[in-house]
Amino acid sequence: MKKILVPTDFSTQAENALKVAAQLAKKHHCELYLLHILEVPVHTVDALSTYNDLPEAMFFMKLAQKRFEELKAKDYLKGLVVHEHVEFQEIFKGVFHVCKNNHVDLIVMGSNGANGLKEILIGSNTEKVVRTSEIPVLVIKKEHTVFKTKRFVFASDFKEESKPAIVKAIAFAKILGSKMHLLMVNTPNHFITSSDAQKRVQNFIKDIEMPNYSINIYNDVTIETGIMNFSQSIEANLVGMSTHGRQGLSHFFNGSISEDLVNHAKRPVITFKI
Repeated sequence: MKKILVPTDFSTQAENALKVAAQLAKKHHCELYLLHILEVPVHTVDALSTYNDLPEAMFFMKLAQKRFEELKAKDYLKGLVVHEHVEFQEIFKGVFHVCKNNHVDLIVMGSNGANGLKEILIGSNTEKVVRTSEIPVLVIKKEHTVFKTKRFVFASDFKEESKPAIVKAIAFAKILGSKMHLLMVNTPNHFITSSDAQKRVQNFIKDIEMPNYSINIYNDVTIETGIMNFSQSIEANLVGMSTHGRQGLSHFFNGSISEDLVNHAKRPVITFKI
């Protein structure tokens, strides 16, 4: 992991993500890329040739540059290599271009989702990036003075199509020095015995090198609540799962979530595309 992208609208949520990204960058010697999306109705903005034609665009461009300078002066970014980018397009397209052009390894995003695991990820901008990103997306909901990654829960159905995602997750866990707690949630609607579930997970990982992990079968009313409750039970620092491109996370969730799980959802979530 060498390069980390942080999309920012200069909000508190975005800065929470940047603080986590800065901690990761210092620990793993990464460069940071800050991306701000300007929602100006133009296709192309050239700072030299369009000043007279697009004064509004130039105003917001200069304002973004000013905010970048203020952000880069923060103490938690001292000693880090920080690049800034401004894009005039939809956020997921801007993220895609910056990631592709700069070979970014990880995206860290803030979210103000209020309730449950789904709401952390299903928000206009965050959800679009999670759904379309080819590289891992780490979603941060609150400020982490010290970002811990010791206990990493990875939830999956452990079917063959999920292997590419878990291989990426294992590589990420190794970088962070995390213990992976592999989790399969058993629900009434898709019930299999604990013995069969254990065999499925073991067969799934038999050809994968995993130095530090546990296998966990957890019964709950829905997959989402199972992920949340199990993560709470072991005080997980990070929750990971796979996404299916344009289907996003919809395939993963089979019901709504109780309000008493709101606090559990404040854990960071990382997604890996299959």
